[in-house]
Amino acid sequence: MLEYDLTSHRHLLRFMIGEKVLIQKFVKKKKERLPKPDWLKIKLGDPRNQNAVLELIEGLNLHTVCQEARCPNIFECWTDKTATFMLGGDTCTRHCGFCAVNKGKPMDLDPLEPTHVAEAVKHLDLKHAVITSVNRDDLADGGSIHWAETITTVRALNPECKVEVLIPDFNGDEQALNNVLVARPDVLNHNTETIARLYRRVRPDAVYDQSMELLTRAGYYRDTQMPSMKTKSGIMAGLGETFEEVIDLMRDLRRASCDIMTIGQYLQPYEKRLPVERYVTPEEFAEWKAIGEAMGFKHVESSPLTRSSYHARQQTESGT
Repeated sequence: MLEYDLTSHRHLLRFMIGEKVLIQKFVKKKKERLPKPDWLKIKLGDPRNQNAVLELIEGLNLHTVCQEARCPNIFECWTDKTATFMLGGDTCTRHCGFCAVNKGKPMDLDPLEPTHVAEAVKHLDLKHAVITSVNRDDLADGGSIHWAETITTVRALNPECKVEVLIPDFNGDEQALNNVLVARPDVLNHNTETIARLYRRVRPDAVYDQSMELLTRAGYYRDTQMPSMKTKSGIMAGLGETFEEVIDLMRDLRRASCDIMTIGQYLQPYEKRLPVERYVTPEEFAEWKAIGEAMGFKHVESSPLTRSSYHARQQTESGT
């Protein structure tokens, strides 16, 4: 009669089952991308104008969020010779699930960057400059002093230009926020990006309540020190939130005394980023706009192609 080692047999079965599970994980069908609706189609602008902006930015060793975040409005904005400058290099210390910006260890800050941004603003003859940055959690002050120097230098060289800043949360550091505020930006923007329920998946290194606290502090500074300054925040729709959850977030922003809100459609920048859960209709965006303005926002920019700096000057002017 054939004899065999039962223990070895069990090990073999476990190995075969384990291999099957492993194979299934690798051959698991990828989630198919949703087809883009017609309302997300864009018109390409004049490449000559876009190339002129690109040459200027590269010549001054600058980065723009237009390129790094793969903004769908880049053709329209660059045709108008406008751009959103990004401080601190092109590498971010955080790991947000939606973002196309490089992740890793950033390089040292460029001490000439504030001057180069100011020179670019002057060369493009901007009336409203938008400045943002990567997260620099590797720096003790989060890069806030560099921020302040940039605001001051841009305004010194371009006294008629409005300066809007889109800042990170600085890990809740109140002094870092104050470093930016005392430079007196015309608009202080900090995006919440999504609803509270989705923060762990969308912004794993951030805290929803911390962002709300930052906006509340900025609103208090506006009310007590700089009444002309406006506060602003924005989110992306289509990441799994419900219509009502966006309205709840609007209420939170109003409680934080936020003046301006932007709502746009999330677009997956490449395969390894979070997928689009749904494409929100233009009618829903219009409804959010009406609801937000009824709540008391000075302006709500809400449409499929809306981004933080899209129509930024018009947003500010309409909110006066």
